[in-house]
Amino acid sequence: MVGKIFGLKKKVKIHEAPHCRIEDELLDPSKGQDSAVQSWRVFRIMSEFVQGFEMLKKYRLAATFWGSARTNPKDPIYKAAEELAAKLAKKGFTIISGGGGGVMEASNVGAFKVGGNSVGLNIELPVNEPPNPYTTDSFLFHFFFSRKVMLTFASEVYVYFPGGFGTLDEFFEIATLVKTKKISKIPIILYDKAYWEPLLRWFEKDLLKKYKTINKEDLELFYVTDDIEDAYKYILKNVNCNNIRQI
Repeated sequence: MVGKIFGLKKKVKIHEAPHCRIEDELLDPSKGQDSAVQSWRVFRIMSEFVQGFEMLKKYRLAATFWGSARTNPKDPIYKAAEELAAKLAKKGFTIISGGGGGVMEASNVGAFKVGGNSVGLNIELPVNEPPNPYTTDSFLFHFFFSRKVMLTFASEVYVYFPGGFGTLDEFFEIATLVKTKKISKIPIILYDKAYWEPLLRWFEKDLLKKYKTINKEDLELFYVTDDIEDAYKYILKNVNCNNIRQI
């Protein structure tokens, strides 16, 4: 059409863009695979949401634990996570974790030992990380984002122990959702002041005072403690144990 308008005889060649990330990573095309077959992956995503929600709605009151998968069972952090999970499980909380090792395992161990509900929401990874054996119910996700949605709406309280990128990612996710009122205000516990205080100083010094990218009230979204009994009492004080779950 452009050639006809301007009297051009040479045919304009339109270059096709290379595969984008949604095709390479989400639709995952391979040789001989047409668009219809690719689209069936959408149903796999839908099935993860449906099965995940169906599993979670069985548990009325829950607490989700986050922390490093590398934490050793002899580490005081591991022991602290196990102790707090056991105390909450005795009070009727279902304990939910990412289903792996370290702090996740510790929380499931705590619930398991006292006969409580111990749930693991696992993820398939390139380096296989087997689920810990201390869950009474579990689900294996293929997609990180569908698992993340399940974990986001899973509980009435979120407890964060020292961890890596995954732990920090989930902390910022929950804090953002509470701040924007996408989920109701819930207790967010940050355990181990030595680990969290450098990050909190950055929040106050740079984000709040220097760059003014957050509000003063945002620093009140979470509760920092070094004491399991303190965390336990804070949770019971701020969670209505007769409340219906977020989901």
